[in-house]
This record gives sequence, C-alpha cells and structure tokens, in this order.
Amino acid sequence: MKPAKILHLHSSFDLGGKEARAVQLMNKFGKAATHTIISAVPNAMSAAKAIDDKIAVDFPDEDYGECPPLHGKPSLGRYRQISDYMKQFDLILSYNWGSMDGVMAHTIYGKKKGLAPLIHHEDGFNHDEIEKLNWKRNLFRAIALQRVHSVIVPSEILEDIAIHIWKQPSGRVMRIANGIALKNYAKKAQLGSFPGLKKRNGEVIVGTVAGLRPVKNLTKMVRAVAAAGDHVKLAIAGDGPDKEAIEKEAKRLNIEDRLIMPGFLRDPSRFIGLFDIFALSSLSEQFPISLAEAMASGIPALSTDVGDVRNMVSEANADYIVDRHDDNGYNMALKTLVNNRELRQKIGYENQVRAQTEFDEKTMFARYSAIYGAAMGRPNFAK
Repeated sequence: MKPAKILHLHSSFDLGGKEARAVQLMNKFGKAATHTIISAVPNAMSAAKAIDDKIAVDFPDEDYGECPPLHGKPSLGRYRQISDYMKQFDLILSYNWGSMDGVMAHTIYGKKKGLAPLIHHEDGFNHDEIEKLNWKRNLFRAIALQRVHSVIVPSEILEDIAIHIWKQPSGRVMRIANGIALKNYAKKAQLGSFPGLKKRNGEVIVGTVAGLRPVKNLTKMVRAVAAAGDHVKLAIAGDGPDKEAIEKEAKRLNIEDRLIMPGFLRDPSRFIGLFDIFALSSLSEQFPISLAEAMASGIPALSTDVGDVRNMVSEANADYIVDRHDDNGYNMALKTLVNNRELRQKIGYENQVRAQTEFDEKTMFARYSAIYGAAMGRPNFAK
C-alpha cells in the first residue's frame, strides 16, 4: 500500500505542545505516510527541527505560489483556492484557531470536490482568549466544524467546550491524553545536553520547556526565580517572540547570569532530568506534554492552575499548583520547593509513578492510528 499523503494545517509550527505531539506522531508513523505542513504564521517552523531525517516531509512556500495562505480575509475565492489544494491528499489534519479557514474551506467545498476527510485538533487558546472565549470565533468554529470527521482534544475542559459551545456531537469529539516515551525519561539525563547549564554545589535548577510566547507568561517565572535566592538558576528551552522580553526582565532583576536560554533543544528526555524543579507559569494550558515529561523524569512541578494540570500531577504535588493570578503564592511555593530537597524527592517519586500509569505513548499512538486509519479507510494504518 502506498504511503498516505497527509496535509497538516497549523496555526503555527513553532515548537509547542501541539507541534511536539504532531512531530511525535509523524516520527512514529514512519514510512506509512508522507507529510505536507503549512503554517498560518509564515516562517513559524522551528518544530521542523524535531522531525526525524527519515520522514518524508514537505514545507511548501506560499510566497512562491506553492500553496495557498491560511491567513487572510475570509472569502469564497480564498476558500476555493484552499480546497483545490487539498485535492491531492488522503487525509487533512488541522490544528487550533489559526487553521480554521482551512476547515471552513473543506466544509464548504469538501463534498462537492470529493475531498479527503478532515480531522481537527484543538489544544488551547492564545493570549487574547485567556479570560473569555471570543464569541465570534466560537460561532465560526461551530459552522466550520459541521462536516469534519472528528475533533480531537487532549483535556476534559476542551472536550466540554467542543460539545457545549462549538455544538459538536459527542460522538465526534475524541479526548486523547498526550503520551510520551516513558522508558526514555526513566534514563539518567545527559550532562552537557543543555548548553550553558552548569550546576555547582548548593545550586537549584528551575527549568521549563516552552514556546517563548506571551501566553506562557515566562517573565513571571523570571521574577519568581529572582525572589527564590541567589543559588537558584532558571533554564528555559524553546524559541519564540518573547525571548527579548524574558532577557530584559532578567537583566532588570540582575539575574541575567542565572538565566540559561539555549533556544530549541531536540529530545527533552536527554536534559529535562537535569532540572531540580520543573515550572510552568502559563496563563492558559490544557494538557502540557512538557509537564508529563518532567513527571516521568521524577521531578516535582510548580505550575499555575490551568487546564488539566491539577489532575495530571500526583496528590503530593497538588499544593504547588497555584492560581494563575496569585504571584505571591507562586513565589512562596517555589521557595518551599527550593529550600526542601527531601520534599522535592518525595514529590518527584510520586509524579514518576503517576506518569508511568497515565502517560504511556503506546496508548496515544494506538488511538490516533485508529482514528486516522478509520477516516482514510485504512484500518491497518501505521501498525
């Protein structure tokens, strides 16, 4: 059987949770599929670095007319152009709000043009929908998602939104928890795998893996580390537009010598175990893969109380999940973890046990393979 030709329509392909999972699945599918990736944000493609060299993948350039743009004013002309491009594929996968014009094009023209099935993935919201969902976007989604094969979400919160706000039939909405390669995270972290990170006696490393975007609120983490003591360092792996703001905040607080930001780093299993404390400061999350990775590595977590985070961590870790508006509580929780090594070890052990029972990637792979395969009429896809 020929490889399945899959089109990926991303809101952005800079590395974050949804991009990491998409790459994880692509690498797992191997020769069973070829992939074409379009980003609604031009040149936002840093996640491409994580794709295995053996995977057949194409990044068409809209500037050269190789593919239609996903961004622009809604119009039937644009939607017709997008739907014409879709004709060559066996499966279309869309991700988040930025891909919704592609979903609308498929809904309007898909049946008439005999387009392949489209499966939509929702993983969360941008900075502008943190406090309240945008009613215009909700209405647009409700219309655009009418003819999709499935809507896949990682969290209970998004499942509820898809059914009750976007008016999706419950049988169409699939909740699949993000999974990881547990055996890789059980291994000892590799010294030197995080460039610039050196730990001296008595120092505590607070670390995170994140796209450097406003919704991640990483300047909050900088301030918490600055308040936690001179022996605390902050290590951030990731790329994005907020890098300068993070560095500026560290300089303002005179901790630039304690901030390590090497950019994107491939394969977190190699370095995440070097952290003493894993931290999230996000204003919005759903089911962060990076948290699952940290837990599988036996690390305690400090996080804002967003998405499914509180349900993900062990019971022992629950006291360190703090309201996203409570900066003082966040800072105090970090100080408690920084100053108590035995507590960190206890929480880390319980997090690891929970990860081993809840976050196995084999379950995730099996469910995605089954849904994608059913949509294409290929029940043995990627087995």
